[in-house]
Amino acid sequence: MGIPVEGENIQIHSYKHDGNIHRIWDETKVLKATKHLVIGGNDRTLVTESDGRTWVTREPSICYFHTDLWFNIISMIREDGIYYYCNLGSPYVYDHEALKYIDYDLDVKVYPDMTFTLLDEDEYEYHRMQMGYPDVIDHILKENVDKLVRWIRQRKGPFSPDFIDTWYDRYLMYR
Repeated sequence: MGIPVEGENIQIHSYKHDGNIHRIWDETKVLKATKHLVIGGNDRTLVTESDGRTWVTREPSICYFHTDLWFNIISMIREDGIYYYCNLGSPYVYDHEALKYIDYDLDVKVYPDMTFTLLDEDEYEYHRMQMGYPDVIDHILKENVDKLVRWIRQRKGPFSPDFIDTWYDRYLMYR
């Protein structure tokens, strides 16, 4: 597995458990990259869905990916505050083509006041049966939902106010 170069633009590829592509973010600026962590930033980037439909993100965001966590965090910077969209999914890999992970349907939306909602539980159950998610994956994901909730409540990592300020300033330096 490679490590992206800070300052370069990379694609982000989200897959489903069955190996099919789910979604592609065309361009994300690498702000920090180590063998375990990638922090990126983007604004108005093209997103392509599995069925070929495209759309463009509406606001700047800071993305957080880790090789040891079964979730990633997208921090969306809006006029009325920072919203977070957290995808439960596999740890990422980077292969010089793109940063890649498997999306496991469950999402947590976090509002600027740090209240949050678990989303897509029905979709998760449907795909778990349809694609045959192993019990070990189900267990790992449920543990990681709990870990994510602890991070939100403790204002840890990307949920720390200083995190967004620091990395958004870095992103603006590249623009």
